[in-house]
Amino acid sequence: MGPLQFDMSGSPGDGPRSLTSALHERLRADILAARLLPAQKLHIAGLAKQFSVSLAAVREALSRLVADGLVQASDQRGFRVSPVSLADLADVTQTRIDIEGLALRRSIERGDEAWLASVTSTWAALKAVPYHYPDDPTVHYEEWVIRHRIFHRALVNACGSPWLLGFRDVLHEQSERYRRLSIRREPGVKPRDVEAEHEAIVAAVTTRDADAAVRALSKHFGTTKEFVELAASRIAEVSRTI
Repeated sequence: MGPLQFDMSGSPGDGPRSLTSALHERLRADILAARLLPAQKLHIAGLAKQFSVSLAAVREALSRLVADGLVQASDQRGFRVSPVSLADLADVTQTRIDIEGLALRRSIERGDEAWLASVTSTWAALKAVPYHYPDDPTVHYEEWVIRHRIFHRALVNACGSPWLLGFRDVLHEQSERYRRLSIRREPGVKPRDVEAEHEAIVAAVTTRDADAAVRALSKHFGTTKEFVELAASRIAEVSRTI
């Protein structure tokens, strides 16, 4: 991994902040993709050397990730990637069902035809790319991840509440690591049909059946939780080696 690349088109004073922002986004992406594993120690000097940035840039980027809930800071132990646990998974999943379910219900009540069109178009775009890499079914196809995020945000965009969307986005970030881990299922476990799960949500949304849509969304999130639980022993083994 070489030096970070970032946009230098801003004003001259934007350089350090742009570099810090680029590092923040890179580390955030690595954490969400589980390239940086739960509970992994983050060495400031090592990251500065790896990405050819200053120690101050690393500290600020890590501090932002602490605010995001993706990194933990300790006076004695420094910075670590926030750990995962089955208890946290259950809490994040249920809270996301509550918050995102409410946002979806409001969107169905308030959304216009343009909103419905955005739901169907983002779903079509998601279906057009593979769920995982053909040669490695334990790794998500990166473009699918991007389109999946856009699709789920489109579902709730018409709720009319920036606060509700803000809470929803925080929960999405927290659940993203678990969703990435859910693909690492144990051998012999039947793969999930994610496309069918999404189809059930979209079908209910397009007929404006709020109850059915929230049920389908809740089942979708619950299925991710179940697949993470199936992979819990393997995740624990990886965490113990850090």
